[in-house]
Amino acid sequence: MRFLWPEILWLLLLLPLLAAAYVWLLARRKKSALVYASLALPRAALGPRQRLRRHIPPLLLLLALGSALFASARPSATVTLPSDTFTLVLAMDVSRSMLANDIEPTRIAAAQQAARNFIESLPRSARLGIVSFAGSATLVLPPTDDRREMLDAIDRFQLQFSTATGSGLLLALATLFPKDGIDPEALASNDAPPPEPAGPPVALGSYTHGAIILLSDGRRTTGPNPIDVARLAAERGVRVYTVGFGTENGSVGGAWSYFMQLDADTLRAVAKATGGEYYQASSANDLSQVYRNLNTRFALERKETEISAIFAALAAVLLALACVSSILWFRR
Repeated sequence: MRFLWPEILWLLLLLPLLAAAYVWLLARRKKSALVYASLALPRAALGPRQRLRRHIPPLLLLLALGSALFASARPSATVTLPSDTFTLVLAMDVSRSMLANDIEPTRIAAAQQAARNFIESLPRSARLGIVSFAGSATLVLPPTDDRREMLDAIDRFQLQFSTATGSGLLLALATLFPKDGIDPEALASNDAPPPEPAGPPVALGSYTHGAIILLSDGRRTTGPNPIDVARLAAERGVRVYTVGFGTENGSVGGAWSYFMQLDADTLRAVAKATGGEYYQASSANDLSQVYRNLNTRFALERKETEISAIFAALAAVLLALACVSSILWFRR
């Protein structure tokens, strides 16, 4: 917790002084009280409960004052709140290795089903764009909030040879920032230099209006280096959540077989460079759980929020309790 006006907190030092003044007044009142022939009579009349009650309204009043001072200092804290409208771009690997059947029925079929489940549980505030990549990257669906279009786009995937992970990430970034002039085709070559940043770098992960989810099951064989593209995303504050999908061994049956070595190091480096996270899924259930975790993350957002109203409301409640208890118990 931090305070926008911390200087006001010095006034809290008045609370012990007020408490001391209250104790002093009680002591002075005892000295000027009437002298009874026997102290048993007033004590019996008051009773231990009644003697305790008389201190409750002043205590509530003191707490109300302290809470009001906290509210005046304008405290703020990082709290988890429902997200505002945001845009996700899902970049999925559609290389031929996704035909491997180490995950039943195949990697691509399991990935498509998990993506459908992910779409159906997206928060209503989310817009989703879909990019597929193999030898090149394709924008399958521009960002939309139409769930039917999202589901139809998942069924339009067509497998190709090669894996251009960097191209897929670059097109996802261009989809998220259509006005930045990012040209994925011009940067598709392995030798093409990364584009210059659009402006001064911002804080890592500070872009709260969108994110990228990148799923791949193998190593890059063509296209730009995804780590270079990750730096472009980091300069814009965009988090990239990477998912490594598949097991170490996979085959498509018959004469064709693939031995796919998941490039977890690169995917982990991309996530780290952008402030995102890396997930590894070696089964359909693992991938579904990854998507559930991501959905929870996107549905709720951590924000720095001023919470003065909470302390102000608490002060009002304490003040009301002090007044009500004083009236009910002491008629004053």
